[in-house]
Amino acid sequence: MEVVIAQSERLKAQKLAPTKKRQIGLGEPHAILVSGAAGFVGSKLARLFVDRGYPVFGFDDLSRGSRQNLSGLLTHERFIFEKVDLSDAGAVRSRFMDCHSRIPISEVWHMAANSDIAAGIADASVDLRDTFLSTFNVLNAMKEAGVPFLAFASSSAVYGDLGEAPIREDVGPLLPVSNYGAMKLASEALISAAVENWLARALLFRFPNVIGVPATHGVILDFVRKLRITPNKLNVLGSGRQQKAYLHVNDLIDAIVYLRANASERLGYYNIGPGDNGVTVSFIAETTVGAVAPGAGIEYGVEDRGWTGDVPRFSYDIAKISALGWRPQLGSADAVRKAVGEIVRQEGHL
Repeated sequence: MEVVIAQSERLKAQKLAPTKKRQIGLGEPHAILVSGAAGFVGSKLARLFVDRGYPVFGFDDLSRGSRQNLSGLLTHERFIFEKVDLSDAGAVRSRFMDCHSRIPISEVWHMAANSDIAAGIADASVDLRDTFLSTFNVLNAMKEAGVPFLAFASSSAVYGDLGEAPIREDVGPLLPVSNYGAMKLASEALISAAVENWLARALLFRFPNVIGVPATHGVILDFVRKLRITPNKLNVLGSGRQQKAYLHVNDLIDAIVYLRANASERLGYYNIGPGDNGVTVSFIAETTVGAVAPGAGIEYGVEDRGWTGDVPRFSYDIAKISALGWRPQLGSADAVRKAVGEIVRQEGHL
């Protein structure tokens, strides 16, 4: 599957080629499209594929991602960035078909979505637009272009609140408690129907809480920024007893690329996680305070949930991906320690 473009002149010429629909010919170079390419996971994924020799198209509307996350990629000969509103069907179709005419796209890695669960609770149209419609529009463009493979960033949020029971991929019914989870689940359903009707293959990755840099959201980033404003005190939403699994983004990227090479189903769906019972929010708060403002007081709320739509406790069963031979490098506690240090440096505290 690895294809290396040996001459940069060839790609540069294709950038200027007129728009026309193309199908992938035998032995012809092909490209990978990453949606959400300027975001947390997408930027790392785009960089990995470029480093492996693929031409990569990156789509992002830059509402949550940033050009800074693409440092070094924007001038790379194998990377082409397009600022695209993925909720705009016409814009997606136009830019997708234009890219496909330059270098045929054989894979789409759809990482774009609303990443702010609380924002989706306050305004359900946020998840409808940025999570569901982006999937709908990308699938339609793929169908028209004849692109055979989709990898999709789904979420543990599709399961809803199952308490402390280990969550397996075959558990059901799936009853999300956030609009974010609902639109991820609806997107999974769209993809399932596409595989039945026209899509050759799809992989659905159900992410846990993913941490690391470049951080655009999440509890650690929130804590670091709060301590910047009030270095003597950290206010925490919820009781601090919430306990969840946390996976470092480097392990996540390793896992999804591993599945690309080793999963064999036409429609595969996988939990990806650290394989432990997670850590508490109080552990994260104490670790962050220790790195940013030692001696700062920590004030907790009284509710078990941090916000409406929050799942206060869950643990992933990762037996399915483990059976294929994948293991994470870090458990939840070590992932948190590493991510705290990275995010503190990102935010300029050290």
